[in-house]
Amino acid sequence: MNFKKVLGLGLVAVLALSTAACGGGNGGGNTDKAANDKPATGNEQQTQGAEQPGEKKVLTYWTDDRHDQEYIKELIENFNSTNQDHISVELTVLSENYNQSVDIAFASNKAPDILRLKSANTEMFMKKGYLAPLDSYLTDEMKSKFDGLLMDGVNRFDGKVYSLPNSGLTLRLVYNQDLFEKAGISGPPASLQDMVDAAKKITDYGKKEGIYGFALNFKNPKSAFERSVREILSLSGYQGLGFDLKTGQFDFGPYSQVIEYFKQMHEDGSILPGAETLDIDPLRAQFAAGKIGMYLSFSTEPGVYKDQFPTTINWAGALAPTLEGKQVGTSEIVSAGTWIGINDKSANKDAAWKFMEYMYADDVLTAYHEKGFGISIVPSIAEKAKNPDTPGMEGFLVGEHDSLWPVTPNITPEGANYGDAFFKYILDGGDLQAVVSDLNARYNDALSKAVEKGDVKVSPDPSFDPSQLKAK
Repeated sequence: MNFKKVLGLGLVAVLALSTAACGGGNGGGNTDKAANDKPATGNEQQTQGAEQPGEKKVLTYWTDDRHDQEYIKELIENFNSTNQDHISVELTVLSENYNQSVDIAFASNKAPDILRLKSANTEMFMKKGYLAPLDSYLTDEMKSKFDGLLMDGVNRFDGKVYSLPNSGLTLRLVYNQDLFEKAGISGPPASLQDMVDAAKKITDYGKKEGIYGFALNFKNPKSAFERSVREILSLSGYQGLGFDLKTGQFDFGPYSQVIEYFKQMHEDGSILPGAETLDIDPLRAQFAAGKIGMYLSFSTEPGVYKDQFPTTINWAGALAPTLEGKQVGTSEIVSAGTWIGINDKSANKDAAWKFMEYMYADDVLTAYHEKGFGISIVPSIAEKAKNPDTPGMEGFLVGEHDSLWPVTPNITPEGANYGDAFFKYILDGGDLQAVVSDLNARYNDALSKAVEKGDVKVSPDPSFDPSQLKAK
């Protein structure tokens, strides 16, 4: 793997393109529901005041990540037992309603001191006044460490930094090699038609035993498509969230082409029954049990099958299929730019920063990469870190077909989002062109209003060429 070469060419060079469209990117957040999760409330918010020396400070840390929760718990236990500042951190892992839970917590003055941030919510939280700027805390050493990685519209807004980067996520097709072999399929599909055909062959082979060719977590269609259609489109040369970088407008036409193939798998009976109520963890459990031929997801999956759902099946990750079987663009590295933020209303911001310093230490970031929880985008870490030792991670490592893409404006249209609208078409059929026209109209109307209000900046790039994102 030429990871370090790719990091230099495919990451640093492409970061410069990321300001072509401004606004929080809809980055591959993990919005999946954890078993037995209940959105617990954190410590009562207090009016901001000076921290008293010697007082025990209990900090609450909220996250919606579960793939790394055991490692994060270990880090927190170590911090709690070794820090000399009388600081104790309590971790709460929330469900798919993370953003809403954060909103409720702030409205009721029970927000956590520390928040897991992602590119899909950092700008939103900042604008709501939830996040504290970090600039006054940043030492020259930290500024040097993250030089070139602090991006406007991702972790820096109006000249102020609200979060620091750690790692990014690649997207891949996850497939059961045993089922592929038994169904007579030579390897992962190159085109969407190949994927449809493979899903049908696997279903024909194993349906009597409850085995199906394909599945996604369609309980949350937008989440399902963000881990699947997004990858397919970016490799096919289109921005993966329905935004046309050349025109600076939303255009769901390319998106609808992918949806037609998903609909065909549904009509073929190749999708696991009950997928419309399936969340990601139950899907993973079924895959680990050998009941699903393939699905698409993030580079969090190897860690899941190592710790959360240990499995004996032979599985692997591969680049997703494309519309025509040709890789015109690159696979997007997502959620690369933010990690942890501090509650601006916390009475313990200084203590929260001390915990952040601990979390951003070289040994912590290096281990995070090597354990396979995320692929480091910090050059000083990437240069010295070993390849992750997690089984299956080799298929997810950054390569010549991976890069960052310019960010997409983060807007909320009136009515159904594109995930719900397209999934309804998959289930019920109808006029797909009418669905596309409706989505284009509503999303571009919302975009226009956001631009007028100054909430979003858009810079069309008529010369944008997805092939130029490739690392050479």
